[in-house]
Amino acid sequence: MAAASSPAAITCRAAVAWAPGQALVMEEVEVAPPEAMEIRVKVVSTSICRSDVSQWQSKVRRQRRSSFPLYLLPSVLARCLHRALLPYTPGALIDYAVSKMQAQPDLFPRIFGHEASGVVESVGEGVAEFQVGDHVLTVFIGECMSCKHCVSGKSNMCQKLGLERRGVMHSDQKTRFSIRGEPVYHYCAVSSFSEYTVVHSGCAVKINPAVPMDRICLLSCGVSAGLGAAWRVADISKGSSVVIFGLGTVGLSVAQGAKLRGASMIIGVDTNPEKQEKGKAFGVTDFINPEELMEPVPQVVKRLTNGGADYSFECVGDTGVVSTALQSCSDGWGLTVTLGVPKAKPEVSAHYALLLSGRTLKGSLFGGWRPKSDLPLLVDKYANKEIQVDDLVTHDMSFGEINKALELMLENRCLRCVIHMPQ
Repeated sequence: MAAASSPAAITCRAAVAWAPGQALVMEEVEVAPPEAMEIRVKVVSTSICRSDVSQWQSKVRRQRRSSFPLYLLPSVLARCLHRALLPYTPGALIDYAVSKMQAQPDLFPRIFGHEASGVVESVGEGVAEFQVGDHVLTVFIGECMSCKHCVSGKSNMCQKLGLERRGVMHSDQKTRFSIRGEPVYHYCAVSSFSEYTVVHSGCAVKINPAVPMDRICLLSCGVSAGLGAAWRVADISKGSSVVIFGLGTVGLSVAQGAKLRGASMIIGVDTNPEKQEKGKAFGVTDFINPEELMEPVPQVVKRLTNGGADYSFECVGDTGVVSTALQSCSDGWGLTVTLGVPKAKPEVSAHYALLLSGRTLKGSLFGGWRPKSDLPLLVDKYANKEIQVDDLVTHDMSFGEINKALELMLENRCLRCVIHMPQ
């Protein structure tokens, strides 16, 4: 239901990134009122995801056409199709997609953050799903309920509200943030490192107001991504063997999902020895530290699993590890799922024989979950104590400590830092 009177612009504090890798600066920003089909949200809690840190540190990398990141191609092509920017010929669409990836702008100043919970402060024209006061999770991919992918029931790659990379809103390609009249870019169409933000109504999910906002925010990205990779993408079977590369929030959530599916062996691979004990709490039965080995990791995994794991998961964000994960799974039926976002070298390289022998490599975005259709189920599972979330939070910090939280993530001294906004 639309608000009785049109909301006005508001001023609030936001942690603004002015350049790659530089400390965020607390600024007074103006947040415009929500446009049609948008909502303005008062952020209550936001957790820091590894992708926030990676993008904050990144610089523009121009890529040669020959090294176009194929894992991004489906979403880029979908966006091209939706906007009808070119005639529908595969060659033309690929040319356009490659050109966009080659010359993305340096998006600063920018407000990062996408893993968040909050309360609806105002709604734009045409919004019927939300009312002022609703508790919501923000999501970095939306669900329009009407495009080819949404109605298929097979995909969460919404053609209208897919992953937004240009730092603007889906609807009009403009920003809702400004400082002294100059635009400030969004991140993943969420930007939760701000006391208030504007999101498309298709990129928010109404949740039970009884669940704690400072823990449930993890379901808007990392925890859901891991559980979904185990349950929806891999569909792990009872009694199977699993190897997980990287025991961060996502990797531990994969382990939890594998345990709940009844996997008999869950091998965690990480260079941080402290992850061994943490992994046990989430179902990891065996731990491998590559830095302590005198032989390749795949050989150790094959010995432990009598020939290779049934399922392997790459949760590091390193395309070299994708190949290692593929080598670690079984001939004939082994399935490798890649979840990490690479910081460099986006191309995946693997010997053709690994695929010829029956292995499968699949990608996973947000665990395959459709935000509006599926996230309420995960919220219910959390409320019923069927899934662990709380133990993934290692630090609770105030909004003013956000740079310290980023340092903890950079130094690999935390799983999730939850930032508590002033209320």
